[in-house]
Amino acid sequence: MGNKNTGKKYNEDFKKMVVDLYNSGNSAKDLSSEYGVSEVTIYTWIKKFSPMETEDGTSITSDEIAKMKKEMLRLQEENENLKKGSGQICEKVKTTELIKVLVDLQDQHDTQTLCGVLGIAKSTFYQSFKKTESNRERENKQLTKRIKEIYRESKMRYGAPKIHNLLEKEGYNVSVKRVQRLMKAAGLFSIVKKKFRPQSSKTKVMERENLLDQDFTTSTINEKWGADITYINTLRDGWCYLASVMDLHSKKIVGYSFGRKMTTDLVISALNNALDTQHTREGLILHSDLGSQYTSEDFQKLCETRKIKQSFSKKGCPYDNACLESFHAILKKEEVNHVTYLDYKTANLAIFQFIEGWYNRKRIHSGVDYKTPQDIEDQTKTA
Repeated sequence: MGNKNTGKKYNEDFKKMVVDLYNSGNSAKDLSSEYGVSEVTIYTWIKKFSPMETEDGTSITSDEIAKMKKEMLRLQEENENLKKGSGQICEKVKTTELIKVLVDLQDQHDTQTLCGVLGIAKSTFYQSFKKTESNRERENKQLTKRIKEIYRESKMRYGAPKIHNLLEKEGYNVSVKRVQRLMKAAGLFSIVKKKFRPQSSKTKVMERENLLDQDFTTSTINEKWGADITYINTLRDGWCYLASVMDLHSKKIVGYSFGRKMTTDLVISALNNALDTQHTREGLILHSDLGSQYTSEDFQKLCETRKIKQSFSKKGCPYDNACLESFHAILKKEEVNHVTYLDYKTANLAIFQFIEGWYNRKRIHSGVDYKTPQDIEDQTKTA
């Protein structure tokens, strides 16, 4: 067993991954050897993060118990302080003003508890609430509830424009600005995409024909495709690679391949997956960058055999393949940047769930009139 780096810091995700491996049957000795962490440290993590079963059958960790105890002590102290001062305050404040406070706090705390703290009878509150709550306030409550549901269903990926579009489809008469205000009031914010910064390279690459020339317009599916590769990191297997093929009409990922190496076989597999599921015609344009995988002899032969015309971006110009750059940015923004993948297998499953379960079939796109890629493909086939 090698020396352990006792000065190294580990984030919560790393610790939990190690504990998950231990709970899956790996020994502390093997984990210590594989990840360079002392067995004593691993057992400390196990004690902290391994779930214990409660009387009602649910699981809770010792770390969560400690946090709950700390929170309970804080709440008890706040409650005592509030009780001491609330009596004098409530005597000086009008009941109508106290009712407004109750309305504001109703979504965050138990109504009966609030009434007790502020010295207001529960019946008094409900009678006054019915009188004072406006139609607008009731509508905002209903809207906020539905907004939260859509936000959770999208896994925090949708901002106000997309939520507004879905609300309109459901029959709500509401503006985007109102949705923005309600989301802000509820503390709901979509995941922000980092701006793409192109990187330059001094490597000499032979220029090839750019048939697309940034003209992404199409009249039907399987007329123009885009292809690209992106990188995804895992704890155990290091960097893995995703090769994607997108139909530029529907924005659907029609084929992809996920592998441990960035090879020609990877991009050939992605293209074959697309060809296996799509009915293509002679003259289909496939656009990619000038990477060696796409300019390889084997890949060119496949394109020639399937009557596909290859188109290439200019060196150092990611905007020539903007659709694929955008998809990979969305993938990173909405999935990859928020997860630590243990290995190739777990990352592969997550990518499958994102592409097939979310992006193609559920995620609405502003570029295709707030429809899903699958909707566009289906509509085109039945037109």
